[in-house]
Amino acid sequence: MWGKNSLLNIFKNHLVDYPTPSNLSYFWSFGSLAGMCLALQLVTGIFLAMHYTPHIDHAFISVEHIMRDVNNGIFMRFMHANGASMFFGVVYLHMFRGLYYGSYIKPRQFLWKSGVVILLLMMATAFMGYVLPWGQMSFWAATVITNLFSAIPLVGESIVNWLWGGFSVDNPTLNRFFSLHFLLPFVIAGMAILHLILLHSATSSNPLGIESKTGSIAFYPYFSIKDIFSLMVLLTIASYFFFFAPDVLGHSDNYIAANPMVTPEHIVPEWYFLPFYAILRSIPDKLGGVICMILAILILLVLPYLRFNKNVEVSVRSNDFKPFLNFLFWCFVFDTFLLGWIGQQIVEEPYILIGQLLTLFYFGYFFILFIFMNSPSFIQFKK
Repeated sequence: MWGKNSLLNIFKNHLVDYPTPSNLSYFWSFGSLAGMCLALQLVTGIFLAMHYTPHIDHAFISVEHIMRDVNNGIFMRFMHANGASMFFGVVYLHMFRGLYYGSYIKPRQFLWKSGVVILLLMMATAFMGYVLPWGQMSFWAATVITNLFSAIPLVGESIVNWLWGGFSVDNPTLNRFFSLHFLLPFVIAGMAILHLILLHSATSSNPLGIESKTGSIAFYPYFSIKDIFSLMVLLTIASYFFFFAPDVLGHSDNYIAANPMVTPEHIVPEWYFLPFYAILRSIPDKLGGVICMILAILILLVLPYLRFNKNVEVSVRSNDFKPFLNFLFWCFVFDTFLLGWIGQQIVEEPYILIGQLLTLFYFGYFFILFIFMNSPSFIQFKK
């Protein structure tokens, strides 16, 4: 039972005796919280799928049936909907923490890239899940977002028709979105396991941003207690939305059945898409907007490769010891929040100009980071 490759031994090595830097703070709890959020989404999603009907004539009614007639259905539905927001919130904080402490730098570049892939899968899953209630905002969000692919030269229209399963957003679209929305969370779970394996292969970083083989202590009980406390804080925050403000993060138009003949006055995606939606709208050209929106995510994927000189290694990864980069990082965080605010505003001046300036700073931050990552003050020559 306690053999070298037994499940109990694996559990003991990776969750009990796993050597962890002794100076980790609560910012290192976001990874485990993301895992808890994923488990919540899987459980509530399976329950909701038992009662959901993926057909344009019955989807909206089936969601209302879940909320009105199924025992605890309204609670499960709100847990799933608001749980997605909790999931994205924790993952965004997790990535901001990694960006601040240089967790994307070798030897953790594959760990960082696997995290970005998880984020991309989450976005695809959340978008398709947003379509499933088949309300006004669901239908028109699906129409607008899928139509973006038409900007691709030559093959754009064919891609859009393939996504739709026809010549408009209709029943085939809803069916394939439901199938993929049910499947992708299990892909995310597999990627999360790979992410954990890569973490334990490279070992955890620490707030100092300095590699050290000494000063490590067992994960249990010292850091498992921190994770449990962080989970209690998250559940307290989530409970407010579950029980007292379940609709505050949603849009009221989604309680109106989808009507292809009536366009909503203002189409607004979920809050976790708003910064990228703002970047899309800030570019006057449709194709340029799509490219910039995609690059805003993919630039995170290539972040570990912004350093060209492979003969040098980073001496200190953390921004704590780099005052200018520290200041720049918090400006970047503020910029991202402002982009989210711009994303929900009407497309008119001065919001257009503000969005363009914020988009310029978003990409400018990575350009400045590239310069610093290749400067002598950031790196140290190997002996």
